[in-house]
Amino acid sequence: MRDSVGTSAAASTTDPVPAPAGPPVIAVVVPCYQETARILDVLAGIGDEVRDIIVVDDACPDRTGELVRERCTDPRVEVIVHDHNQGVGGATLTGLRRALSRDAQIIVKLDGDGQMDPADLPRLVAPIVQGRADYAKGNRFHDLDLLSRMPRGRLIGNLALSFVSKLSTGYWDMFDPTNGYVAIHARCAAELPLDKLSPGYFFESDMLFRLNVAGAVVEDVPLPPRYGDERSSLRVGREAFRFVLRHVRNVFKRVLYAYFLRDFNIASIELVAGNLLLAFGVLFGGVRWWQSVASGVPATAGTVVLAALPVILGVQMLMAFFNFDTRNVPRVPLHRRLPPT
Repeated sequence: MRDSVGTSAAASTTDPVPAPAGPPVIAVVVPCYQETARILDVLAGIGDEVRDIIVVDDACPDRTGELVRERCTDPRVEVIVHDHNQGVGGATLTGLRRALSRDAQIIVKLDGDGQMDPADLPRLVAPIVQGRADYAKGNRFHDLDLLSRMPRGRLIGNLALSFVSKLSTGYWDMFDPTNGYVAIHARCAAELPLDKLSPGYFFESDMLFRLNVAGAVVEDVPLPPRYGDERSSLRVGREAFRFVLRHVRNVFKRVLYAYFLRDFNIASIELVAGNLLLAFGVLFGGVRWWQSVASGVPATAGTVVLAALPVILGVQMLMAFFNFDTRNVPRVPLHRRLPPT
């Protein structure tokens, strides 16, 4: 054991995916915070397809990293200990940077709480190995029979977050955005502004937003949920408001980047015209309605039409924009478009 302290592209391709020259170099990052009860079992379950295992102790009060150093004899394991708690995203980024420095080709994030089965790793990385995607993530919602294992509160929360994440990330065919069992191609990871990623629980959602901006292909991989008696350190009440604000921020940033700074197309016009028409119709109609109520004089047919028509046209234009946006997702993997190194 080692020790150490772009624009979305809607284009598609029919070119055959080239077969890999050999087995990819895979590194697993395991962010930890108070995981002494399960971490050794998690590490023991990681298969031989993985070359490096990077355990990041995020200033754990129970000294998870020290336990791994003392009791794990796997030579692939390296332990990094944070002096101060940085959050799950910060711990993952530390491991991600370390894996990149060791020339890993595929980097997997596997939590140390036992909720992610290491045996599923080959299935998770398959879309990247086969050249179909830059980023693969687990999806616990694929098998409806297995959803009974998921706590009801978490199920409802994930349903709501999935829709909001579609808006903020632009990956409309993606589900279960908070699933932390993810894998990324190293060349794609090197293109991301890692310093700008959220270090806390918003990490996975923010990663998807950054991937869309970079033009990366994301693929969901059906993986069954696995829950035991573990307790999450996430405080839903405290984080929910922050999640909403950050998603709203990313919605505006994504639309600005994709439809006004990096491109300007018919969808850009539909978005602007649709919002203006809708706003005019609602405001004009509201003012005229109030005047009619206050004076007791019914509004004329022309006034009603003048208020209703912009609303109808505005809604239609916004629907056309969303129809375009749902199709405007990356189709060709970023790591295949980058120049050879």
